[in-house]
Amino acid sequence: METPREIVIHQSANRPHLLLGGDRELVLFAALLSAMLIFALVTWWGVVAGISLWIAAVAVLSRMGRSDPMMRQVYLRHVQYRPFYPAKGSIGRETASIPRRWR
Repeated sequence: METPREIVIHQSANRPHLLLGGDRELVLFAALLSAMLIFALVTWWGVVAGISLWIAAVAVLSRMGRSDPMMRQVYLRHVQYRPFYPAKGSIGRETASIPRRWR
């Protein structure tokens, strides 16, 4: 065996889960919100507002999906990071004092 072993991965196993060009969960959540708006306000302007919300949400989410299909996951991970990680010499040591302007 001179060449390394190759394993073929099907393309559908490597693609992000998109619905109507946008992130699947966000598109379904937008559909749920607009349906709730339509059925909660059973007036003609409630229907117009729900349909316009649906069209705007799908347009924004499909543009976001075209730009970067993993944008939602990247944003959620970015929010979890702290603005400052204090330096430590080892695990059991105390952290250095944090300057007041960094808090």
